[in-house]
Amino acid sequence: MFFAFYKKSTIFTKQNQNNMRNSIVALLILSLIGCNKDTSTYTLNGIAPGITDGSNVIIYTIKDNRTKVMDTLVIKNGAFSGTFTKITEPSLYYMVVNNSSILYFPESQDLKAIIYKDSIQASYVSGNTQNDSYKEFNTKIREIAALKSDISNEYRNAKKNNDDAFVFELQKRNARVTRDENNYKKDFAKENPNSMFALLLVSEMLNQKQLNAREASDLIANFSPKIANTKIAKQITATAQDLKNSDVGGKAPAFTAKTPEGKDLSLKDVLGKYTIIDFWASWCRPCRKENPNVVRVYEKYHDKGLNIISVSLDKAAQKDRWIKAIKKDNMDWFHVSNLMFWKDPIAKQYGVRSIPATFLLDENGYIIAKNLRGKALEKKVASLFN
Repeated sequence: MFFAFYKKSTIFTKQNQNNMRNSIVALLILSLIGCNKDTSTYTLNGIAPGITDGSNVIIYTIKDNRTKVMDTLVIKNGAFSGTFTKITEPSLYYMVVNNSSILYFPESQDLKAIIYKDSIQASYVSGNTQNDSYKEFNTKIREIAALKSDISNEYRNAKKNNDDAFVFELQKRNARVTRDENNYKKDFAKENPNSMFALLLVSEMLNQKQLNAREASDLIANFSPKIANTKIAKQITATAQDLKNSDVGGKAPAFTAKTPEGKDLSLKDVLGKYTIIDFWASWCRPCRKENPNVVRVYEKYHDKGLNIISVSLDKAAQKDRWIKAIKKDNMDWFHVSNLMFWKDPIAKQYGVRSIPATFLLDENGYIIAKNLRGKALEKKVASLFN
């Protein structure tokens, strides 16, 4: 029945047949063109107005903490171009021209770049979501930087004129701008879960203590799987976990290391009523300057139950220097070191990125304060024993 209806309602003329034949040929041509197009590459086309012809644009990538040159493009008639293999995983690239660098994030789309001779900071790469959001971020950060610069100039003038009331107002204004800047960065990281730059931003904010460990962990968890599974994301997650372990209120991570005599000594072996874990090194001037304060606190409260274990970040070749510094600074308490400099596993456990660093523990090994120095340390210990 359907065939009968179709036969009655369709008239196949010679013109119909020719039109159909032409359509099929056109489709075949289009399909062949599509098959011949190289889908494994993307192009980077850029303009560089005002930059001398013959200048090089060197393309780098960073992978596994190593920098690799991908290509060298030459500016000709104010423009440059290159073809690259499409990116299958999140990657960080940057181009260098006249000793200045421009960060960008390639994927599979063709990209366009513009390099301003007199404003490298305003130069950018566009063509995909990552680069477009990064450009927007940089624009906002430049506006904030300009605002901070204005406040700084006003502050200097107010100080010069002894205008204390205005100085106080400018300090409050600067604090608000800084707070707004940090909130903008956090929001950017949260709203761009597919951005490699957002991931790098979280890392930077964590290192600069603009984020706490819990905030960093929450942001990492919000990233898309392709970003969250990168090596950088896993490193940030591990760092955040270490920082959470060493937060006030947490149980101090256990550790064992060698004493100057070469014997194993663990944290649990030295716990007193209160215990200070002191990260230092013989080569660290601020540490050596702080040592007399720690000695004074120790001598005053050791008999009441205060213990100290110092963890040195000296190198293997500095063992003698470490031992001499202990004696010279009268550090008459427990000492351990892996002699591994900044690769020390105990320092990593506690998220230590600068020294001196201290952690104050109760008798059960819980952290009740950290990074107290000088009078602040003595005041806190005095309050505990009194």
